[in-house]
Amino acid sequence: MVRYKGLGEVPTSGIAKRGGPMAPLGGAPRLVLLFSGKRKSGKDFVTEALQSRLGADVCAILRLSGPLKEQYAQEHGLNFQRLLDASTYKEAYRRDMIRWGEEKRQADPGFFCRKIVEGVSQPVWLVSDTRRVSDIQWFQETYGAMTQTIRVVALEQSRQQRGWVFTPGVDDAESECGLDNFGGFDWVIENHGDEQRLEEQLENLIEFIHSRL
Repeated sequence: MVRYKGLGEVPTSGIAKRGGPMAPLGGAPRLVLLFSGKRKSGKDFVTEALQSRLGADVCAILRLSGPLKEQYAQEHGLNFQRLLDASTYKEAYRRDMIRWGEEKRQADPGFFCRKIVEGVSQPVWLVSDTRRVSDIQWFQETYGAMTQTIRVVALEQSRQQRGWVFTPGVDDAESECGLDNFGGFDWVIENHGDEQRLEEQLENLIEFIHSRL
């Protein structure tokens, strides 16, 4: 194990064979980073910052909520594009989308995971919205040692300053709390509003990513 500054211990074991027997059709990644965190913790900000530095040709951002929203929109006659942005339109359907998504996952835990990896060719994948233990298990079983779990944390005060308001049925649902007791994340990124601290952590993570390429 190697301890990166401020980011905890990271395993140094070898990388599993690219795109092993369980890997779906598509590109074979060198590294799969599974990001999780509460609403307004900054998961999207962090993944977008990493992609901008690594380059879109090297790094792909994959969102589990994408196929969920697309499928939900199709089945309910809604505007898919409006469900993607941070709008009141999306918020109006969030609770029902969560319920619908849970039903899909219970029937097939890998349903949304398989959809987002189809046809991705970049060597580094950033899954920006891992929410459940079953999500992590699917990627670990499929891509083995190429996976790393990353928890983005922010103080409640910082999240409130970014517009977070506790919403019953959302913030106490599995989609927000499913990984609260997961523990053992390979990396923890603190995003409390200290830009210099965040920059140091991003630099360490980018150094690690380069070491795997």
